[in-house]
Amino acid sequence: MTVQARRAHPYIPNSEPGVKAAMLAAVGAGSMDDLYGDIPEALRFRGKLNLPEAIPAEAQLKRTIERMLAKNTSCEEAVSFLGAGCYNHYVPAICDEITRRSEFLTAYAGEPYEDFGRFQALWEYESLMAELLDMDICNVPTFDWFQAAATSLRMAGRYTGRPVALVAGSISPDRLAAIRNYCEPVMQLELLAWDLKTGQLDLAHLKAQLTGQVAAVYFENPGYLGCLETQGQAIADLAHGNGSLLVVGTDPNALGILAPPSQYGADIVCGDIHTLGNHMHFGGGMGGFIATRDEEKLVMEYPSRLFGISRTDVPGEYGFGDVAYDRTSFAHREQGKEFVGTASALHGIAAAVYLSLMGPVGMRDLGLHILQKAQYLAQALGALPGVKAPALDAPFYKELLVDFSSTGRTVAEINEALLKEHIFGGKDLSTEFPGLGQSALWAVTELVSQEDIDRTIAALRAILGGN
Repeated sequence: MTVQARRAHPYIPNSEPGVKAAMLAAVGAGSMDDLYGDIPEALRFRGKLNLPEAIPAEAQLKRTIERMLAKNTSCEEAVSFLGAGCYNHYVPAICDEITRRSEFLTAYAGEPYEDFGRFQALWEYESLMAELLDMDICNVPTFDWFQAAATSLRMAGRYTGRPVALVAGSISPDRLAAIRNYCEPVMQLELLAWDLKTGQLDLAHLKAQLTGQVAAVYFENPGYLGCLETQGQAIADLAHGNGSLLVVGTDPNALGILAPPSQYGADIVCGDIHTLGNHMHFGGGMGGFIATRDEEKLVMEYPSRLFGISRTDVPGEYGFGDVAYDRTSFAHREQGKEFVGTASALHGIAAAVYLSLMGPVGMRDLGLHILQKAQYLAQALGALPGVKAPALDAPFYKELLVDFSSTGRTVAEINEALLKEHIFGGKDLSTEFPGLGQSALWAVTELVSQEDIDRTIAALRAILGGN
């Protein structure tokens, strides 16, 4: 045995030889290989992995990682017009201050024996979200919008006893794939036609697709292509007339100025709280929400946790805990309606802090600010030769479709040139929606200034003028 092998590895728990030997003895194993006895020898890798040598010194490791990270270009150094579900919104310092407190950050599941305010914080989150969404019930966050939408459709399927969901064809292909994957065992998804000129749902096609097998109709507002669906009430009327539920996905960041889906007939509302005080985290700062009216039959279809407030045995005292715990897979295990495990509850606490800080007036002001910048961006882009912005004849909030087809340049070429100017251009949609030509989805948030937009337009003018 070498000297290295007799020491504990600095980054591997329980690697000290004495501790390792004691653990192996406790489970009756003679060596580490005994723990993998069920794996056939042919499947085991006995060679040496093609990895760099270990860095035992922490200071050296820190310098190495910093050099690697320095190769990245983030939204701290570049202007970002990327969106499509993950946005560079401002996160107030207080959101990080609260969520990094040990009673929240280390409370894995928030059970009664380890809860130091987490139940109450999540109850406050649910209450704030319900008010913003104009709904009665909101759940503890799921992983992301993908799961929230899929779970909402499965809830509708169980509620109605029907196996089909109709989904707007303008949905993100990535989100559609995730929803289809999650619903496939019990639900069939069918896509609805939409107008390439306006982005609006084709009501005639929706009406033709509504049958006695349809559990729900799903669309998003604002939609993936940025435009607002103006036919919400008509869609709701058609769905309800068929005995189906209406499920609407939405960005809660927009609800300071837009009517929530409940006001045009949504039975279930879902989306992502990433835009409420959560960092992008390289695309991982997500947390899905589901909201409904307070109808017992519908509430009992939630697979995720719901926290409520109740009187305790002590007069005048209140406590917080699970509502209808036996709905969940915690109680039913493999017989549960859906599996519930680790989710994004910490992001929910950040959203609660954010909403408490902003209030109704702050959310309205934020929405108007973003809306005005989006309009400014659209006018500036539309003034460039060969550029059509917005490319869809419909209202929009913070994202808009921009068509570069007549410039003679591809979106990929344009974005590559912009990157050299430390600008992230809009998301390239030319492969996802080829019928829209060389189009990109451009987004603005409160962190994009007028100066940023003007500099970007000047860069685009130079790029397109060189054609």
